[in-house]
Amino acid sequence: MAGITASGRTIGVTQAGRLGIGIIGAGRVGPVIGAALAGAGHALTGITAGSDPDRVAAILPDVPVRDADEIVRISELVVLAVPSDQLPGIVAGLAETESWQPGQLVLHTDPGYGTSVLAPAMSRGAIPLAVHPAISFTGTSIDLRQLRAAYAAVTAPAAVLPIGQALAVELGCEPVVIAEADRAAYAEAISTASEFARSIVGQATGLLRGIGVENPGGYLSALVSSTFDRALRDVTPPEFRLPDEG
Repeated sequence: MAGITASGRTIGVTQAGRLGIGIIGAGRVGPVIGAALAGAGHALTGITAGSDPDRVAAILPDVPVRDADEIVRISELVVLAVPSDQLPGIVAGLAETESWQPGQLVLHTDPGYGTSVLAPAMSRGAIPLAVHPAISFTGTSIDLRQLRAAYAAVTAPAAVLPIGQALAVELGCEPVVIAEADRAAYAEAISTASEFARSIVGQATGLLRGIGVENPGGYLSALVSSTFDRALRDVTPPEFRLPDEG
């Protein structure tokens, strides 16, 4: 991965082309992103504390738990994997404590924001990236397999867009560039697909349970999977279909 020179400091590349990466957010997303990037050869500097330390430790063994300020100060790339409503406040708060560093990469994983939410970090010289892997995270190692079959929305200034794309690839995803102005529409598409799937499955399993089917989720598993696969094939242009999809 190519480095960047900003404010006289070369960042984005270590001696072996690897980054020191800190994770802020220990929910379902952050530890998995950290594990994927560690699997690509990067070094993890730390992760913030979460509500389920055993789950985090299972995914990221031996990664130290640190305060957010410390993580930012010692990391070349900071990944912000926090709830949407918390993201602006965390970015601004770390700017107020003068934690952000010139030339440092900062990446968030929220679907609805582009890079403008990172403005407080940018004002301190940090370099903004928005990368959203389009999967439903479980917070377990299952997600690492899902990432390898997924796409990721990448939004970044033109000069650093290749770095955002490279990080998406290192997560296992195929990067797709989404313009800053289109992130709201992108987030709506992601939300619509996710909520519709959960709602329909919930309604159908409830009906089956009501007539005595003991394992309605298992009963519908193959039907739901094949139906969604067929629907996705129907809207996929021929040039993007796999050979066995016809």
